[in-house]
Amino acid sequence: EMEAEVNAVLEPYPPEEVLAKGFNLDIRRADLSTLSERQWLNDTIINFYMSMLMERSLKDGYPRIYVFNTFFFTKLCQSGHAGLKRWTRRIDLFSYDMVLIPIHMEMHWFLAVIDFRQPCIAIYDSLGAAKVDSSCIDLLKSYLEEESLHKRSRGIDWDCWKLVVVEDLPLQDNFNDCGMF
Repeated sequence: EMEAEVNAVLEPYPPEEVLAKGFNLDIRRADLSTLSERQWLNDTIINFYMSMLMERSLKDGYPRIYVFNTFFFTKLCQSGHAGLKRWTRRIDLFSYDMVLIPIHMEMHWFLAVIDFRQPCIAIYDSLGAAKVDSSCIDLLKSYLEEESLHKRSRGIDWDCWKLVVVEDLPLQDNFNDCGMF
């Protein structure tokens, strides 16, 4: 019975039907179909889920997280910190426990996590460490440095930070679903 309900929601028609609203996003039937096996995730699904995580983090007992949307890293690559100043105009990233950054590179999604509690930038990639090059971490370091100088009038002591591509995590067995299944 539950499986029939799930399958009904994942039916492809009508693709533009709005099934959920929240976080200034509309989840359409076509968006949900990207959660099916062997499908490619889209920005809307990832942004909605990340917004849910950020909202949940407001509850007692959870680390406070800030989540950038899926367009952040692309904009960072194109424009650097200067092109993103307005994104954090009213936000102090350094007041959060963690910052999550979904990254889309070469038709693949992975996640960068900036943890201010135990200073670390960690990359989680279901294709494994070989897929991510150090330029990703370098770009995030540069962004954080500029943000710190802009907001706190001081740089970051990178000697205290760990910069890692996490290796001990489940790996996907295909090139389709970014490790969802």
